[in-house]
Amino acid sequence: MDTKQKALVGAAVASTAAAGAAFAFKFAGTDSKLTKVADFDHQVTGVSVTEDGRIFVCFPRWTDDAPISVAELLPSGKLKAYPDERWNSWRNAKASEMPVGEHFVCVQSIVADGRGALWVLDPAAPGNEKILPGGPKLVRVDLATDQVTKTILFDETVALQGTYLNDIRFSADGKTGYITDSGTRGAIIVVDLDTGDAFRALDGHKSTQVEKDVIVEIDGRPLRRPDGRQPSFSSDGLAISNDGRTLYWQALTGRTLYSIDTSKLSKGASASDVEAAVKTVGTTNVADGLWMGSDGTLYITSPTDNSVKYWTGDALEPVVTDKRLRWPDTLSEGPDGTIYVTASHIQDTNWYKPGAPASLPTALFSFRR
Repeated sequence: MDTKQKALVGAAVASTAAAGAAFAFKFAGTDSKLTKVADFDHQVTGVSVTEDGRIFVCFPRWTDDAPISVAELLPSGKLKAYPDERWNSWRNAKASEMPVGEHFVCVQSIVADGRGALWVLDPAAPGNEKILPGGPKLVRVDLATDQVTKTILFDETVALQGTYLNDIRFSADGKTGYITDSGTRGAIIVVDLDTGDAFRALDGHKSTQVEKDVIVEIDGRPLRRPDGRQPSFSSDGLAISNDGRTLYWQALTGRTLYSIDTSKLSKGASASDVEAAVKTVGTTNVADGLWMGSDGTLYITSPTDNSVKYWTGDALEPVVTDKRLRWPDTLSEGPDGTIYVTASHIQDTNWYKPGAPASLPTALFSFRR
């Protein structure tokens, strides 16, 4: 990262408590609401901002062997391996030498719980392919000590071969986590954060599956791999109401937003009772990240038109549209209400563009509604 980029990041991070006064460059196809916070040399997916304004990002091992899986974005603009170098030391070339349950393998999501912890969700499926047995996990890091205090490992009854642990939200009391499985058989995984017990809910239910009639279009044409396959991701984006009573989700390859009363997601509930409690909220667009704002606004990313929108209760309305938002991915909110969004450039990877570099430059942005 050069001096100019570091200055840009430093200014953006330092202004977390007063964002909105931050500058943004305006040129054709851009939105003056959008401020670039950081540039990255590798593909970013997750971002999380803590209650005191610390910013964290993560880099999954999809098309390259990223040197850092989880990092804190410092005010200086530097990325610091988090919580330490050891947890971030796993490499594809040394896979057989490192215990997958004790290192970050392919981190997809990081979420601060507002209770002093950062939770790291690791599907342990490099290249978004085969799970490495013993690797799927949820790791709790204490933000006060920067130490790992809990590791929850998911066995093959929860993280099936073909599962991809995608995103997580927490109950209002902080005792339960809800995780989307965006893999070949979508589901909502419910985990007791104290005991580590977990189970699959809505496993194979239509609300968690790919909608087969949906075509993912990017830059005005269907997005396809060289063999003709389009992106096929099941339940992906996830949000929870501020009172913790309602969970929202949708498949990335889909246009239907669903919800459920979280009280229905109990371990003893029958599959039929849980399925009967699912509600269709409305028709949206192909979406990746969801976020429930502190003011109750439900934000939804829209990769097909480089935008972030909000749900009015009946339809989607744009908040920010900008050509720099190449695949708006994950959303998070700072303590002052600033919304952060990663641009993960999935359509620009060598999955869809043969010959594209393995290491893909990406970025983090912010905006205020």
